[in-house]
This record gives sequence, C-alpha cells and structure tokens, in this order.
Amino acid sequence: MRIVLGVTGGIAAYKSALLLRLMTEAGHQVDVVPTPAALNFVGRATWEALSGRPVRTDTFEAVESVNHVRLGREAELVVVAPATADSLARTAAGLAPDLLGNVLLTATCPVLMVPAMHTEMWLHPATVANVQTLRERGVSILDPDSGRLTGTDTGPGRFPEPDRIWAEALRLAETHGLAVAGPSRPRAQGAEGTEDSAQTGTGPLTGRTVVVTAGGTREALDPVRYLGNRSSGKQGVAVAEAALAAGATVTFIGGAMSVEPPAGAEVVRVESTRELHEAVLTHAPGADALVMAAAVADFRPAQYAEAKIKKAEDGSNPVIHLERTQDILADTVSARTAGEPMPGVIVGFGAETGDGTTSVLEFGAAKLARKGCEMLVVNQVGRDKVFGQDTTEVTMLFADGRDAVAAAGDKRDVGAAIVTELAGLLDQQARLDRMDQ
Repeated sequence: MRIVLGVTGGIAAYKSALLLRLMTEAGHQVDVVPTPAALNFVGRATWEALSGRPVRTDTFEAVESVNHVRLGREAELVVVAPATADSLARTAAGLAPDLLGNVLLTATCPVLMVPAMHTEMWLHPATVANVQTLRERGVSILDPDSGRLTGTDTGPGRFPEPDRIWAEALRLAETHGLAVAGPSRPRAQGAEGTEDSAQTGTGPLTGRTVVVTAGGTREALDPVRYLGNRSSGKQGVAVAEAALAAGATVTFIGGAMSVEPPAGAEVVRVESTRELHEAVLTHAPGADALVMAAAVADFRPAQYAEAKIKKAEDGSNPVIHLERTQDILADTVSARTAGEPMPGVIVGFGAETGDGTTSVLEFGAAKLARKGCEMLVVNQVGRDKVFGQDTTEVTMLFADGRDAVAAAGDKRDVGAAIVTELAGLLDQQARLDRMDQ
C-alpha cells in the first residue's frame, strides 16, 4: 500500500514516528509530509531515516514531478497524525498553504485524521463544526483519547497510541478494498470474530499466546431483566491492547462492555458467567497466559422466569433467590493442577471495597492465596471508582512473594504495567522450565 503520513505541528508528533515504524515494518511505502511547524518537534532527518524516502514540506519542492499533485493522486491511504485544531480548520476550509494541504485536496483515497490538542480546543464550537464538516465529506476522524495532556491537565484531546491508530487505518483501508497484508499487520476484527493473523514484530510477548477476559457478566432474571455490574470493559481492553503491542497473539473474551473489543485480537463474545466459564475452559488450554480482567457475577437468580415478572395486584414484592455462579479463576487453576494444559501464568483481578476491619489489600492477599493464581491485580471499586472511569489505581500481588507493584493513571498505562509484570512472570517460568530439563 502507498501511504502518505501527514504530520502537523503538535507535540504528539514524536509518537507519529512510532506509527511510521508500524507502517514501514508492515511492508508499506510511506511518504511523510510534515507541515513546517511539525519540523519544530521532529526533524526532517528522522522522518527520512525511518521511511527511507525523501521528505518535503513545500509546494515548490520537486516541481519537475508536479509533486504537490502526484502525492495525493498516487496515495492509496492518507493518515494525518497528529491533526491539530489549526490543520482541521484549514482542511475543512479547503486551504492549501503547504504540501500537505495540497495532498489533502488532490487525494481521492481514504483519509484518516487523528486529532490531538488541549481539551478546550477539542471542545471549541469551531473545532466541533470543522470535524462535523470533514466527516460529512467522507473524511474519517479518530476521536482522541481522554487522559493526561501536555501539561498537568487531563481530558479529551490526548493523542491515541500508535497501535490503535494503525489498527483503525487498516480497518479503513480494508473497508475500501485495499490489500493491507504485511508482516506486521494486526488481525482485523470482522462481524463474526477476526480474520487472518499477524504479529507486530519483536516484543516481550512475541511468540506468546494470551487469553484476556473483560467486561461484566449478566445473569438473566426473566426475558427482559438481568443482574449485572458496572464494569465497562475498559481495563480488559487496555490489557489486551498492551499484550498485542508487546507481540502476543491474543484471544479476547468479552462480556457486557461500553467500549469496542481490541482490534487485532480474536474476539469471543459472552453474556453470562456460565458462558464465560465455558469460553475460558475452551480457549485457555495451550495458551501461555490467562488474564481474568472480567467482572464476574458471584451470584445469579436460582430460577429463570420464562415470562416477564409482573407487579402483583396486592402490592406484594417478588422474592428472588440467588445461587452461586461458577468460580472461573479457581476452576482454571484446579484444571491445571489436575494436569490439563492450562496457562502457566494465570492473572486474577480482585475488585474490593474493604470494610471496617479489613483493608482492600488484605482482602486481595487472602484471595490470591485462595485462588492459587500467579498474580492478582487488586483495586478498590465503588460507584465513582474504577468502573466506567478512564483512570484507575491498582496494586499487583504475586504468589512467589515478590514485592507488590502499584500502578495508577490512565487505564491504558495501567494495562501496559500489567503486561510488563506478566512478561516478567513468563520469562521467569521459562527460565525455571529450562533448569528442570
């Protein structure tokens, strides 16, 4: 694929160098077209070294090849990352003060723009209108993440991670029938799961297979009602994305979620704890690691009403009896102990609230010992804590007695921290296996 990577003058331009590496390592030809302002953040030499192509910014460079028209005409995909508020405004107005502006006016291929700016700029009515205008013209806009920005402020406007941008670019290209195969092409999720696989090169989990569960389970009460929880699935998705970025092959088992599953993973959808239990016992055997980030219901209605439960005429309230659900984490560890080929590293999650006598970490330590997994990620939950939020605080506890590790911040950053510890556990296990041979 012939790609034009446009880079505008925002501090997030340094992350676009990582995006460029993903593109070139996948075997695609990439012409980088920075704006003059972008070169204040990342120099021309860096773009040329990473792309292996000449880099130009001005309309009057390479005029013998009519470069300002040729690049746009020959491109099969244009990605502008980062796209500043100024560049969105100029593109919406059809202005072309530099080479990138000319490329955007002449390109007939799919165009993906990735905004990155401070929250006030992203939410400004002018920017909102410009984004709407561009979308109406067929330009794809990847909404920015919410999180830590350039200074001490946080909010929507954060530049998405390069692997997320690349996955979206590939999805857009595939939608338009372009051939995107390459040695580091992530798997693209289809309506029924995923298509063919590829790894992202080298990383701490290259060659590893990881199963990640995420989201909440729903236990049916009657045809229209269920018992559930507040899990959004964000943390599980972040762990899966970090594992993919680290080179792993990922199977993602998702329950009820408010976010999309991770691009590049094999996706299995479930609803109830019983379905999740079956999916884990089906997909975990043979994997190197299992990360149980799903918020699993501890109880379900003992009886399912075939018809909607009605209000009684006498004003009495229905009585709902509950029963325990399957303990998926414990069952997986037990199956491994019994000799089944379950993952050598199993990571559990402990969403705790604590009480007047026992702290969250004390509950977590007891759960780690009880479940028999190698690592437990403990966090304190509540109505305004963790569930559905973009940030979190966790403490990772280890069965081998090593010091606990704390992580806090954006759930993507915490997901990366979890994967770092997971990779360390897998490496340690590999060393022990070699010593036993």
